[in-house]
Amino acid sequence: MTISVLIADDQAMVRAGFAAILDAHEGITVVGQACDGAEAVTLSRRLRPDVVLMDVRMPVMNGIDATRELTHPSRGDHHTPLILVLTTFDIDEYVHDALRAGASGFLLKDALPEDLVQAVRVIAAGEALIAPRVMKRLIERFAETAPTQPGRAVELNDLTDREREVLTLVGRGLSNTEIAAQLFVAEQTVKTHVSKIFSKLGLRDRVQAVVLAYDTGLVEPHR
Repeated sequence: MTISVLIADDQAMVRAGFAAILDAHEGITVVGQACDGAEAVTLSRRLRPDVVLMDVRMPVMNGIDATRELTHPSRGDHHTPLILVLTTFDIDEYVHDALRAGASGFLLKDALPEDLVQAVRVIAAGEALIAPRVMKRLIERFAETAPTQPGRAVELNDLTDREREVLTLVGRGLSNTEIAAQLFVAEQTVKTHVSKIFSKLGLRDRVQAVVLAYDTGLVEPHR
């Protein structure tokens, strides 16, 4: 199955470079390019790509607003592409807002070409992806700035005590292996808990789980 990709960036050379890298790999095809967020929304609704590479800082409509538009479709459009946010900065001031808006991943523009290709494949497979070198810092920044939304706590009512515990650890940025070690259980057991949590809460990936953990107050921001 071929993964269709739309590239949204206000720099023509960046778009051309990403397109050349992705089109050179079997199973990936670039179906369109957008120079701003508004055009990204328009083209995505027409071309219906599997993945959108979304720059954050663009004119007319920024990447956050465009991500929100595409991940919360209206007007009867049920196509929801997966969004991979691209930025020049290790911790872009807008990154956690983009993740809250519905992005599935975050990759730096200085990543190696093979990392970009792998990121597209990972996102298309339904997994979350955040550049390893910034994952910890991103969680920390989110913890410092994310406002709690107490009204969302009701969403956790169907979780067991153990599932709440696992979601808390996911929200703190721990991997399945680290959670298993902390709870003294098998990693497969943790995977089962995570799968049930996603199913009960309607979560797409780990990024959404982190956002929900902070929104509900399950993990408290560090002020």
